[in-house]
Amino acid sequence: MTKKIWLVIERSNYGDNNDSYSISKTADTVEQATKFKIHLDALNDRKNRTYFIASDTETVMERVISLHNKKVEEEKPLVLTDEVKETSSESVF
Repeated sequence: MTKKIWLVIERSNYGDNNDSYSISKTADTVEQATKFKIHLDALNDRKNRTYFIASDTETVMERVISLHNKKVEEEKPLVLTDEVKETSSESVF
């Protein structure tokens, strides 16, 4: 099994189509990477510098699927408790 790594990447923009990218931090979890990004954003004093989090596609998709499945498990299904009574013999359609 390979180790999953999350990257906090710094993007510096120097004009039209002139961007520079570098890895500012690496993290073992998305939570740790998010924490690094938040702190780097707070310390950032340049308008042309931004940070974003990246990882390989498989790692990102595993995270998205995991969060989706967790949310689905937590949500309670809608349960009908009363029967709908027909009040008219005419169909709506």
